[in-house]
Amino acid sequence: MAEEQFDAPIPGMSLTHELGDRPWQTPSQFSTVDEAIEYYMGSMTSEEFMDQIIEVLQMGVPVTTIANSMQLSSVMEGKHTVDVGMLVIPVLIEMIMMLGDSAGIKYETGLTNPDAGKPRDSQLAKYAMEYKKKLKDTNVEEVKEEPVEEKEDRPTGLMARRT
Repeated sequence: MAEEQFDAPIPGMSLTHELGDRPWQTPSQFSTVDEAIEYYMGSMTSEEFMDQIIEVLQMGVPVTTIANSMQLSSVMEGKHTVDVGMLVIPVLIEMIMMLGDSAGIKYETGLTNPDAGKPRDSQLAKYAMEYKKKLKDTNVEEVKEEPVEEKEDRPTGLMARRT
């Protein structure tokens, strides 16, 4: 167990590899959006993949999160570039939603903002400041706290001096 702890990469180790050694540093396998879509279609039509996607959707993971994760991992593997991945995301979202609809499950799309209509913290702070200003303008006396007398601390213990 102790040996496994020391088998981690050394900080800065990623900077010591030759340029082009990593998959994302080489030309991508699929250079067009059409090629990337064909790649995803081929992998998404397997039974194993469909079962896994349905399980993940049932857990409540949004469709957009799944699509983003899929395209990001393909970019890291060197399958396609980031810009092709961004153009493929809407197609991935539609395909995943189609799988969820065909399975008859209710899923979260992730396309809507759950906090829409709720006031932001900055708005609440602004309203609070305006309210305080109104209170002062209407001459409402604020409750003043009386200062609490501090108790004099005397040293205690075996080594304390007697006074």
